[in-house]
Amino acid sequence: MKPIAPLALISALALAGCATPPKPLQGQFSSLTPEQAVQRQGVGEIVRWGGRIVDVQPGSNSSCFEVVAIPLSGTSRPQDVDQSLGRFIACRAGFYEPELFQPGRELTISGRIEGFETRKVGEYDYRYPRVAAEVVYLWPERRDVDVIVDPYYHGGWRSGWRGGWGFGWGRRW
Repeated sequence: MKPIAPLALISALALAGCATPPKPLQGQFSSLTPEQAVQRQGVGEIVRWGGRIVDVQPGSNSSCFEVVAIPLSGTSRPQDVDQSLGRFIACRAGFYEPELFQPGRELTISGRIEGFETRKVGEYDYRYPRVAAEVVYLWPERRDVDVIVDPYYHGGWRSGWRGGWGFGWGRRW
């Protein structure tokens, strides 16, 4: 065996380990989406769903989240896609600060579908699956990254002489 093969294997295993959900979100879950749960009356199913928060409503004993469901990545984080799998409501005991759990933030929950609730979305009567959440996981905000491109950089050499290869380091003109 070549010496590079064990290194490649170790690297692949390390990268595979990075694609696991955070510990609180690990486990076995139904593959139902919120839309399918409504169609199939999936009461009792244990689910892991995530998406973007629409609203959070703290109550006297619990907080309820209205969420637009989005497909999850291998880490259980909602993917950065414009795709909806429906909406759901997840409630958990305790107070969750609305200033942290703001609309648009990414959230993943796990819990059991306990029933259904109809609410208005605009003028539309929308039927939501309601989840008794065991885990509420708020993801860190995504940050945009600016990429700065140096037009004088050419694969390891810098040149300013008509865009060709030069012998000096830096711009000549």
